[in-house]
Amino acid sequence: MNIYLGNLNYKVRENDLIGLLEQFGSVVGARVILDRETRRSRGFGFVEMENEDEARTAIEQLQEQEFMGRVLVVKEANDRPERQPRM
Repeated sequence: MNIYLGNLNYKVRENDLIGLLEQFGSVVGARVILDRETRRSRGFGFVEMENEDEARTAIEQLQEQEFMGRVLVVKEANDRPERQPRM
């Protein structure tokens, strides 16, 4: 399951997210989204967990918890919609 984490401290990196979520189960990977031009964090990221039950537990436990000085927004990530061709 893919998990969205928002309101991240701009200093958070992938390893920080992996460490945070590993306490709930097996983490497949993590990604902090960066601004294309400045390469700075945009304040959100995604973590993919192997087991759906562990992922749901992580979401429930971490929602509105403080991490590195910020209150997290944690939820199941929506699938990215297909881009519509420009007319």
